[in-house]
Amino acid sequence: MKTINRELSWLSFNARVLQEALDEKVPLIERLRFLGIYSNNLDEFFRVRVAGVRRMINLKQKKVFGYDGTAEELYKDIRKTVLNQQELFEACYTTLTQKLSEVGIHFVDENSITPELKGRASLYFKEAFKHLLFPVILDKKAPFPDLRDDAIYLAIKIQKKGLANRYALLQIPPGKARFHVITEGSESYFILADDIIRLHLQDIFSTLPADKISAYTFKFTRDAELDLDDDVSQSFSEKIEKSLKRRKKGDPVRFVFDESMPDDLLQYLLNCLHLKKTTNAIPGGRYHNFKDFLQFPDFNRKDLLFAPQPPHAHPKLDAGQLLARITEKDCFLHFPYQKFDYVIDLLREAAIDPLVTEIKINVYRLAPDSQIMRALIAAIYNRKQVVVVMELQARFDEEHNLQWANELKEHGAKVIYGAPNLKVHSKLLFIKRVSKGADLSIAYIGTGNFNERTSKIYTDFALLSAEKRIVAEVSKVFKLLENNMERVTFRHLLVSPINYRRKLIQLIDREITLAKDGKDAWIKIKLNNLTDRQMIEKIIDASTAGVRVEMIVRGICCLKTNLKKNPNLTVISIVDRYLEHARCMVFGNGGEPLYYIGSADLMERNLDHRIEVASPIFDPAIQEEISSIFDYQWRGTVKSRWISSDMSNEYRRTEGPPFHAQKNLYLKYAFSTNKIEG
Repeated sequence: MKTINRELSWLSFNARVLQEALDEKVPLIERLRFLGIYSNNLDEFFRVRVAGVRRMINLKQKKVFGYDGTAEELYKDIRKTVLNQQELFEACYTTLTQKLSEVGIHFVDENSITPELKGRASLYFKEAFKHLLFPVILDKKAPFPDLRDDAIYLAIKIQKKGLANRYALLQIPPGKARFHVITEGSESYFILADDIIRLHLQDIFSTLPADKISAYTFKFTRDAELDLDDDVSQSFSEKIEKSLKRRKKGDPVRFVFDESMPDDLLQYLLNCLHLKKTTNAIPGGRYHNFKDFLQFPDFNRKDLLFAPQPPHAHPKLDAGQLLARITEKDCFLHFPYQKFDYVIDLLREAAIDPLVTEIKINVYRLAPDSQIMRALIAAIYNRKQVVVVMELQARFDEEHNLQWANELKEHGAKVIYGAPNLKVHSKLLFIKRVSKGADLSIAYIGTGNFNERTSKIYTDFALLSAEKRIVAEVSKVFKLLENNMERVTFRHLLVSPINYRRKLIQLIDREITLAKDGKDAWIKIKLNNLTDRQMIEKIIDASTAGVRVEMIVRGICCLKTNLKKNPNLTVISIVDRYLEHARCMVFGNGGEPLYYIGSADLMERNLDHRIEVASPIFDPAIQEEISSIFDYQWRGTVKSRWISSDMSNEYRRTEGPPFHAQKNLYLKYAFSTNKIEG
C-alpha cells in the first residue's frame, strides 16, 4: 500500500504538537499553551474525523483508504493511539506544574491550598462565581439534561449514611477565566475553576443531607457534521441556522472522564448518555478541556514566554498610498513576519479613494471584531459597490459568519453565500479602480484568511498585484461566483474545481518528461495536508522517474516515503511557534521555474469540491523571495521532523550546525527592513 491512513496521519501530526509541549527548549508557559493547542486539536478531530469513522462503522464499511482493516478496526487503532498520547499528555502536565513551582509559580487545588489562600479564593468565589452556578440533581424519572460539547462538567456524588447515593451535574461557568491567580510577595499561585468549585461543594449543596460530596470532571464530544435539509422553501442561510441547532444534539462520539471517578457514578452517566465504556469512554486525568490552557496566564514572567516578535514593516508599503504603490509594482507579504495591518489599510484607503468603484472579497474565517468587515462597511457608506462572498459552511465559524452576513446586508452590501454544492475557500480581494478610462484595478491572492487575529500566529503569503493577467482572472472568479458558476476558462490562475487538478498534473508531467530526457527536473511544494490519491500517485511517479521532489507538509501526509528506496522523494514537517499555513509550489520547468501561491491543499475536497485559487508569480523579485523562504525552511533542523511511513516523528538532523527556520526568517525580515530604512 502506497498510502497512510488519514486519521492516523493526523494523530501523528498532533503528536508533533505534543512534542513541543515536551521540548525543554520551549519556554515553560508556552509549553503549557502547546498542551492547550493539542487538546483543542483533539476535540475537533473527534467532532469531525472520528464522527466520520463512526458513521462508516454504522454503514458496515469494510474498505478504508490507506488502512488494511475495517472501519471498526481503525476506530480501535485511533482509540489506542489517543490513550497512549493521553499518558504522555498527563505526564507532561505533571512535569510542567512541578517546573513552574521551581520558578515561583505554584499550582494549588482544594487539598493543597493554604488557609490564607483559601480565604482569598473563597472571596473570589462569592463575588464572581457563586451566582453563576446552577446544579442539576439527576433523577432517573426526569430526562437527562442536554450537554454542550464545548463545556466542562463536574459529575457530583452526594453520600449520606443510611440514604442512597445521589448524583448531580454542575457546569463550570462558560466565559469565566479557567485560572484564578493569587500573588503573595514574590510567589504566585494559581487554582483552576474546577477546584474552586470543589472547595465550596458543601455550600453549593447545603440544602441536601450529606456526609461527603465529591466532584469529578468530564467532557462530552458530539458529531459536528452539518445536516442540511433539501427544503426548497428555505434559504441557504436558514438551512445553516437550522442545522447549527441540530448540531448541538448530534450523536455522541467521545466521553472523557476523570479516571478516579467511582464506578457507580461513571456507569450512571454512561447509561444516561447511551454510551459504552469500552468504545466511547476515554479515561483521563483530573482536568479536561485543556484548550483553556491556550489562555494560560503569563504571570508577567517574560522569561517564561517566547521573546516578542513584532511584525516588520514592508519597505514599500509602510509609507502609505498603498493603491498607487501596488499599481506601480507587485508586492508580497509574509505573515506574521510582516504586518497584516497593510490589508486593513488597503481596504480603508479603497473605501475613500474616488477612483475606486467596486470592492469584492471572499470570506472564510474572520476575527471576532473584524476590522476587515468594518472597512467594508465604511466603503458602503462612501458609495462603493461592495460584494462579499461569505462562506457559511466554514466549520465551527458558521454562526459567526452568518451574523456578519446579516450585518453586511443591513448596511447595503451584496452578500453571496458561496457556490452551489461547493465551499468557497479561496482568499481573494478585487478592487476596481478606474482613472480617465484606464483600468487601475488591483487584486489580492492569499493563502490565509482575512483574519487579524490568526495573522499573528499563522504563517501565510499574500500577493498584491496590478498585473493585468492576474487581476483580470481574479475578477473573472468573482463573476463566476456572482453568476451561479457560468462556464469560464482560466489561462493563468489555477481554479478548482475547474482546472486546478488538470494543470497541476500537466506541470508534474512536464517535470517527468524532463527527467526522462536526462535533464534536471525538480518540484518544491509547501502545504498543510496531502491526502488526494491521484496526486500522491503522480508525485510517486515523478520521483520514481527521477524528478527531485522536496515537500514540506505541516499536517496530514498520506504519502509513504522511504529515502533508502526512493531518495528523490523527501517530506518534512515543521511544527513551531507559528502555525505553518502558507502554501506554495515551484516547478523547475527546464531552468525557468514556475512559482505559484494559493489557498488549496492537495486533498480531494480542495481540488474537486471547493473554490480554490492559486496564482502564478510573475515578478522575479517575489519569485526570489519565495525561493528563499522555502530554502530557509528546507535547511531547518531545530523544529523539522521527517515524515516517514512509520510516523515516528523523528527530528531531522543534517550535517552542520542546527538551523532554526522560523527564528532565522524573522531575523531575515528584520535585516531587510533595517537595510532599506538605513
